[in-house]
Amino acid sequence: MRLSPEERERVFAAVADERRSIATLVEGLDADQLATPSLCAGWDVKTVAAHLVSDFTDGFWGFMASGVRHGSIDRGIDALARRRARASAAEIAETLRSRADHRLSPPITGPLSGLTDVLVHGADMRMPLGLPHHPDPQHVARVLDFLTSRTQLGFFPHRRLRGIALHDADTGRIWGHGRAIAGPGVALMLAACGRTVAFDSLAGPGLPVLRSRLHLPD
Repeated sequence: MRLSPEERERVFAAVADERRSIATLVEGLDADQLATPSLCAGWDVKTVAAHLVSDFTDGFWGFMASGVRHGSIDRGIDALARRRARASAAEIAETLRSRADHRLSPPITGPLSGLTDVLVHGADMRMPLGLPHHPDPQHVARVLDFLTSRTQLGFFPHRRLRGIALHDADTGRIWGHGRAIAGPGVALMLAACGRTVAFDSLAGPGLPVLRSRLHLPD
């Protein structure tokens, strides 16, 4: 998506704020909390935080190279996250904080992919720990702009939302056309990214369609 210079600045500032918030979260967790399974399948809370470090320490081209070595981009990203997770929680938190202002803008996906990463993964860490996750509804709306755009790559197949309209109760905005799914913006964001924990906050005839595409039982 094309963003104006002012919009880009707002996105980078939002990403930086969320990285600092996650740094504070991580440094306050004990060993059991860090080892808690996150909403991101196969990763514990600490590994999710390590992935957010990998976003800017390894970067897009590091992900590509690791993907070649490991046979797919997903396996490559997983390997890098697990390697970064060998650092202590204190080191991960310090890196997130000291490099919070790093301007992540990969080819094609641009700055909004970085905002999507921190907001979705922030929920991946906080929700299993029973902690609140209430990002700015306008930031969530920008993520939904991205997730429903043609420039979204790597988060989920575009066909997942085909024929579905997302109705955000927080901003009143609607994305897509077809059977409606309505609810809070955060829940729409997480459901689109395959986090089924969000389904309890959503309703509408599009929900069974999304469930079937995620291969979930009725």
